[in-house]
Amino acid sequence: MCGICGEIRFDDNSPNIEIIKLMQTKLVPRGPDDTGTFQNGPLAFGHQRLAIIDLSDRARQPMIDQELGLALVFNGTIYNYPELRTELSNIGYHFFSTGDTEVILKAYQEWGPSCVEHLHGMFAIAIWDLAEKTLFLSRDRFGIKPLYWTESNKFLRFASNMQAILACGDINTDLDPIALHQKFTLHGVVPAPRTILRKIKKLKPAHWLLLHEDGTRREHCYWQLKATRPAVPRSELEWITDIQTTLYNAVKSHNNIADVPVGILLSGGLDSSLLVGILADIGFAKIQTFTIGFDDQPEEQGNEFVYSDLVANHFATEHHKITISNQQVLTRLPEAVGAMSEPMFAQDAVGFYLLAEQVARNIKAVQSGQGADEVFAGYFWYQHMAALTSGSRLERFSNNYFDREHAEYLQMMMSHYHVPDPTSPLIDAALQSTDADEFMDAVLRLDVTTLIVDDPVKRVDNMTMAHSLEARVPFLDHNLVELAASCPPELKLRHNGKYLLKAIARNLLPDAVIDRTKGYFPVPALKYIRGPFLELVQDIFNSQAAKSRGLYNPVYLGRLLAEPDKHYTRIQGNKLWHCALLEYWLQMHI
Repeated sequence: MCGICGEIRFDDNSPNIEIIKLMQTKLVPRGPDDTGTFQNGPLAFGHQRLAIIDLSDRARQPMIDQELGLALVFNGTIYNYPELRTELSNIGYHFFSTGDTEVILKAYQEWGPSCVEHLHGMFAIAIWDLAEKTLFLSRDRFGIKPLYWTESNKFLRFASNMQAILACGDINTDLDPIALHQKFTLHGVVPAPRTILRKIKKLKPAHWLLLHEDGTRREHCYWQLKATRPAVPRSELEWITDIQTTLYNAVKSHNNIADVPVGILLSGGLDSSLLVGILADIGFAKIQTFTIGFDDQPEEQGNEFVYSDLVANHFATEHHKITISNQQVLTRLPEAVGAMSEPMFAQDAVGFYLLAEQVARNIKAVQSGQGADEVFAGYFWYQHMAALTSGSRLERFSNNYFDREHAEYLQMMMSHYHVPDPTSPLIDAALQSTDADEFMDAVLRLDVTTLIVDDPVKRVDNMTMAHSLEARVPFLDHNLVELAASCPPELKLRHNGKYLLKAIARNLLPDAVIDRTKGYFPVPALKYIRGPFLELVQDIFNSQAAKSRGLYNPVYLGRLLAEPDKHYTRIQGNKLWHCALLEYWLQMHI
């Protein structure tokens, strides 16, 4: 796991290595173990290393293979690299290191851009061909690893976060009105390739981009998820058995492919508890688990310790329980917002930031349960959508998911940010996909391939890497996701969702964990805004920066401020916090 950056020039000039080093200063938390640069003709790379696999200097990056004429920077983990290494060795390739980085180089030499179809893992990759003068950029199937870029007629720059690109100082930071609409409709999500800033983009998941030194390029989608039934029907027992086998394989590989210990972020929910149970069932001892809790509010408890303690005790894990006060949340909030590569509305982003800090004091890599709810239909709004029998697909989805109707968005924003609704057509097109048999197939496919990328997945990556901690997400193993996507949605939705995981967990986990009401990562102080948190929000909006920017209609904002803990989205996000978070992020980064 690392931070990567680079620049390719299109104007016959050489890159300024000082620009690369400037970008690297914003990537140090992602990789504090080593730093390196590389330059060749119109191309320059920068790399910050977090050593997880092959801790020796042989695995340093940028990695240059002089024999092949290739140079690479890479962020992520390839879980099938031992098998690929054997395959490539049998073809005749020789290796000078023992990790996954060099395997990517050899794979590119052998298979070209289609090498990414052979990779099983999470990754953002940049490969420079010294002879052909081409730059290859690619991102994993679910966008677990980020890759941002900006360009002019003179250059293209890329990096693992937006802060690195903004550090160069010569980027237009105008807001993208279409992205704003998407962000406030899809509770913080701006689907790739857009970002909140008009001139900064992100590479789409499951895509690669091949750039030539003259600026010509080719982009390709190398993988698509199909949510269609298999040719040979399976029984319920066969589905459970096949998914259990695939999940066990994913958890095992996500634990074993590392030269450092790998822990578990244990929330006390079914997903993370199942990770612990599977590792114990496979035979792993001394499992390290970490959980966090916050101060209660009258409306909501701030921790789920009763369940995480139950799991930790049941499996005798080496358990770390962390409690964070509201005062600590308030004090550390600016740091958490500063670590966000894009504005994140979800209250648990701050929770992950504070948890990751504590975890990183003990360990360098963890598994997390992100993705299970989207893959196996765990959220309450899926049940509501599935229960509807009338209305268009878009109506069934939007009426249970969209944070705001288009009319409310127009009331909220000042007129210079008004646009015709760009979000509904985007979502409608996705829901009409021919790669989904039923409406709920299309919903889950949309969530796991698009919406999850820029909400829980990005949140976990940003907040853990802010503290040099690698987070692995076995529920987004593509073999598991492909299998689950082909499963009838009614099996996933049964028993209030995640029936298949509950069936796998039975007789493995305590029943109280399996049968509990679904919980969420609670940071109540950011849901029920009052006291010093309300004062912070008021200060944000009363600042000169906010007044000069003029994002929000004062009448609309006044209604939210008058009742700060009364206005919620369909999935229970605080609308005032959404508005405040975006303005706060802009003040910190632009």
